[in-house]
Amino acid sequence: MSNLFASGYICPLDKNNVDTDQIIPKQFLSSIERFGFEDALFYDWRYLADGSPNPDFVLNQPKYQGANILLSRRNFGCGSSREHAPWALQQYGFGVIIAESFADIFASNCLNNGILLIRLPADTLNCLFVQAEQRSAIWIIDLEQQRLFSDDGQSMSFDIDADARERLLNRLDFICCSEQLSDRISHFEQHRSAQQPWLQGC
Repeated sequence: MSNLFASGYICPLDKNNVDTDQIIPKQFLSSIERFGFEDALFYDWRYLADGSPNPDFVLNQPKYQGANILLSRRNFGCGSSREHAPWALQQYGFGVIIAESFADIFASNCLNNGILLIRLPADTLNCLFVQAEQRSAIWIIDLEQQRLFSDDGQSMSFDIDADARERLLNRLDFICCSEQLSDRISHFEQHRSAQQPWLQGC
């Protein structure tokens, strides 16, 4: 399996404390289906009162069409724990989010949905924002080597939890991780039945 997690252009969302209600407002949470949320992403920023696209919002600017790496600032994904937020981001096309920090529950939801979160210091983010404004480089994420580099020679490293890295490289969610332990689970169940027969069927 390739260690190149993603490649593409960066879309710069230059905001701190982007909460999950801004990522996908509450009126779109009635559906429990895991599809169809891409049009709701950043709805209140992305559309004007009459429903037309807001030309000043970064996602609507022509040079960022097709970008699949989202760049933001501190405490991205704060607020409520709605899993619809990573669904909307992923369905729009973002497979990687780069920021200084992320809210814990949002980070867990992203990992469970296969979205890579990269934490970088503020000064490095500043450089990326300058570059992203120009949209002059394609960025490549080498997850195995934990490096982010561009086709014009820029390069930087990032840290990520080893378990999260392996899960993302192998496209494993919690259910898949459990299935990998099926032999050990079966062995435990057989051992428990033999040693504690009164628990049979529990």
